[in-house]
Amino acid sequence: MAESSTMLSDNSSIGDAVSSREDVESIEDEGLYYIPERRPSLDLGPSPMDTSQWYFVDQALTPAQSYEKLTSEEEPEGVAVEEEPPYTSVRLERVDSFSSCYSVDSNDCEKTIPKKKNKEEVTEPSNQLKLIQEPEEIKHPSLTLQFTFKALCETLKKLQEDDFRMFKWKLWTHYPQPFSASQSMDIVDLVDRLLESFTCEMSVQITRTILVSVSKKNVAEHLRMLYIKNQIRHELCELMIQKYSEVSITEGQTMPLDDIYVDVSTLSCFDNGPNIEHEVMQIAKPYTKKNPGKRQSLADTVSQEWVTKSHARQVYLYGLAGSGKSTFVKKLALDWARGRSHQNFSFVYVITIREMNEYLETKVSLMDIVNKLYPMAQRIKTEGLRYENNEALFIFDGLDEYPEEFNFNRTEIHSDATCPMTMRVLLTNLLRGRFLSRSRFMITSRPHADRCAPWDGHYDEIEMGSFSDENKDEYFRKRFKDPTQATRVIEHVKSVKTLHIMCCLPLFCTLLADECQLIFRESRTEEKLPTNITYMYTKLLLKLVHIRRTRAPDFSPEEELKLLMDLGKFAFTLLEKGQFHIKRTKCPEISHIEAVNRSGICTQYMTTPFVLCHEDVVCFLHPTMQEYMAALYAYLSFRNHDKNIFDQPIKSKFRLSTKGHKIMELYKVAVEKSLQCPDGKLDMFLRFLFGMGCKTNQELLLPFHKPPAKILDLAKDCASLIKKNQGSQHPDRSKNLQCCLKELEM
Repeated sequence: MAESSTMLSDNSSIGDAVSSREDVESIEDEGLYYIPERRPSLDLGPSPMDTSQWYFVDQALTPAQSYEKLTSEEEPEGVAVEEEPPYTSVRLERVDSFSSCYSVDSNDCEKTIPKKKNKEEVTEPSNQLKLIQEPEEIKHPSLTLQFTFKALCETLKKLQEDDFRMFKWKLWTHYPQPFSASQSMDIVDLVDRLLESFTCEMSVQITRTILVSVSKKNVAEHLRMLYIKNQIRHELCELMIQKYSEVSITEGQTMPLDDIYVDVSTLSCFDNGPNIEHEVMQIAKPYTKKNPGKRQSLADTVSQEWVTKSHARQVYLYGLAGSGKSTFVKKLALDWARGRSHQNFSFVYVITIREMNEYLETKVSLMDIVNKLYPMAQRIKTEGLRYENNEALFIFDGLDEYPEEFNFNRTEIHSDATCPMTMRVLLTNLLRGRFLSRSRFMITSRPHADRCAPWDGHYDEIEMGSFSDENKDEYFRKRFKDPTQATRVIEHVKSVKTLHIMCCLPLFCTLLADECQLIFRESRTEEKLPTNITYMYTKLLLKLVHIRRTRAPDFSPEEELKLLMDLGKFAFTLLEKGQFHIKRTKCPEISHIEAVNRSGICTQYMTTPFVLCHEDVVCFLHPTMQEYMAALYAYLSFRNHDKNIFDQPIKSKFRLSTKGHKIMELYKVAVEKSLQCPDGKLDMFLRFLFGMGCKTNQELLLPFHKPPAKILDLAKDCASLIKKNQGSQHPDRSKNLQCCLKELEM
């Protein structure tokens, strides 16, 4: 076997020699290899073979042993190295393979000696690439691994097949080790390898530099645009989280919005009307042939599905005062900023009409307002970028806060969002859909007496739904961290049916929770929760009045009181007729704008009494709110003007005792009127009227009294009057009189 391995023809090629060395393992490396000295060729001499000159040769070492023995760096100091005659070598280099070196004159394959690898040499490119570096774009916190991967993939998909092949070749040229097999990689594998080998910043720089080098500056610019927009989005998200993560629940106390928010489902259509559930009566709703709206969650509202299916660029979100529209908008923006929903939009801007009203006396452009509220948005223009299709969502919250009326027929048309104009012209053209044709808009408002959208506009309408029974329980459990307290509040609310019904309004739930929380904080005992519903309705009225004053700050207290009295008179007139809604054309007593838009006490919706006929119907937030306003009108009329709204003489059996208060005349007539109504239409009115005689309610109503106002002690006289009439002929009315005693907190 040894003989056959050494006797090779002089004409044998290097390739033959390689094939004969089956026991030599191939080692892949990219370094240089040292070749030992050349040995003289064997002279076999004449036949028969002369073996006298033969000598024994040690068995060839393995590559690893040869490396240890022959590499000069590995030799210990002081060891003499025997000098060898000059040699001739062939040095071969090949990336990712082991170099085989042979003697030129000999057919014998020499031992291969790999050079020791340096780790830095692996990452060092063989051809230095000068990167495009822009310091303001480097190491921004928005440059996450997830974004970088998506951005690079999206960018490389814009390349044609030949261009992508050239890109891979260039990448391999400059970075041969990690991209040795780049020609067989697809986009995902290539980007994955790029991010494995380099940081996110380096990956973006390398990609942009190579794209420019292969004359694809437009694609490189697209990557830069994605990077800058991601920075703007990141800063916008941080601002949204800062603004909306906390909400105020009581004076000086805030809670995380996520902790107390309950998803009030929106309805896919408009004009559903208010909740008409009542404790005493069955109230009929005006006829409409429209089917009730389909409920959808916050995530489904203005979702990707809506953007895909709807051709409308605008959606109007209508809702009663206190229905939670503004909270809904805050939650939507917060969820977008935290990546929970609406990720189909790259930018979400929330702008309140109250903020826009600051420019009523000046000319301003839409983009000036956006840039002032969101400074990071200025870079869209300064960087030469623009909003792509459906990339931005603009939310305008509280259109009903705009103090003027819209006139779509007499307002000039504008389409340039950067052109300064008056607020009236700006909002009118915004509602026309003239601005930012590539963006989507969401506009929230109370139901307008006059439509806030042009008749020829293309838009969708949805409505804020009310709290369901499950929503009410969920809200109180979130609001009260102590489970015992939450359970007590839920049981208390369910025990008073009118409170439970009225909690369909999120604002009412908030006010009730505030009151219960105050009791828990001050008493720290198992104190009984209040059963006085008049007190909670007065709290609701004061809250609505406070909100209204921000819309009409020029209103004097006298004008405010006059509006409430007009609304109360309107409520009492309808109540006497047994009506809880009326055609808009038949209620001339009050201004529709004041009643519906600004006060928030009334609302409006559309019905279809006939096949081809539509009517606007005006009603109160809830039937019980109408009854409360009627009672308030009766109470204040007597306290401020000594006027009995029933306008009839008092029967002898109800003659006032000289020791009683004069206002008891009103209460006696009201009791008589209530007992004469078998349908109970004055039952709740009577409860509220007695409730206003309670000291706590009189204190709340002091701003509406004419000075000097005095707190009257009516509880004993009212209780005496109720007890005298409890044995009436109508058992149901007697039950209601018992509820009146609770309103007196007796």
